[in-house]
Amino acid sequence: MRLTFTVQRYNPEVDVHPHSEEYRLEVGRGMTVLEALIRIKDEQDGSLSLRYSCRSAICGSCAMEINGSEKLACRTSVRKELERHGGIVVAPLRNLPVIKDLVVDMSSFWGKIRSVTPWLLAEPSAGGDRPPGPMTLMPQSYEFHNVDACIMCGACVAACTVHEVSKSFLGPAALAKADRFLADPREPESSKRFRLKELEKEHGIWDCTRCNFCVQVCPKDVKPMEAIVRLRRAAIQRGLTSTGGARHITGFAELIEREGRLNEAIMPLKVVSFDWKRLLSVIPLGVRMLLKGKVPNPLGRPIQGMEHVRSIFAAARRRAKSA
Repeated sequence: MRLTFTVQRYNPEVDVHPHSEEYRLEVGRGMTVLEALIRIKDEQDGSLSLRYSCRSAICGSCAMEINGSEKLACRTSVRKELERHGGIVVAPLRNLPVIKDLVVDMSSFWGKIRSVTPWLLAEPSAGGDRPPGPMTLMPQSYEFHNVDACIMCGACVAACTVHEVSKSFLGPAALAKADRFLADPREPESSKRFRLKELEKEHGIWDCTRCNFCVQVCPKDVKPMEAIVRLRRAAIQRGLTSTGGARHITGFAELIEREGRLNEAIMPLKVVSFDWKRLLSVIPLGVRMLLKGKVPNPLGRPIQGMEHVRSIFAAARRRAKSA
């Protein structure tokens, strides 16, 4: 069967804007998109640039956008793409600078991986919470939640909606890598706390909007968004609640435990805390909420079954203490 492949081409040295070129290729049963691109380069256009290595979904080099979604070209079936989309459209990964055609500059990606300190901070702390000498890591002593399966392909960063508008965001891959080291029992508690204090800063764990695109495109089922949620939970458990994102979660829980429902009039105040500039900025919001009937009546009757709601929070606290 002869099939048309539409490939985005761009050479910064000669092109002002990216453009598309079409290639007709005879495809066989079981052919992957990577195999097709290699044949196009070998048989039709030697100037086409793409990156690949293992061809076995191990190295992550051939990650690219295929029919609007980030995928590994070496494991993407031409037949399945044709059945789902009616054609094959290939482009480089989004949110990363294009070097040429389908090859992107991964420098910023690797810089963010390095910035989360992707190694164990195993120095003995002042409190002496780590025994001296080597430690044996037993399988039952840790749970990495599959984040160690990441092959650094960059697909999650290309799909990330936050990284699209904020290039300073650490990104899903780097934060998932940080979660792997936080879960390692060989790292002392003092180092884990230091790691979380760095990650809770601007452009860190609280910038994720939980769009879930990183989970959808990950070829290794790493689930980076879930790793970010675990980092947030770990930060709150250690009392790192000064950021707006952490205050939103703790404030929400406090209101539910106290009133049995979300009090939308108080929630913004929980987030802004004692920041007077931000407090003044939410006053117009409060007025609009009042006019829309979003402010609960302070003299209204309490919600029935509050003792059951509070018992849930009490049980959660007991379970956290025993863990």
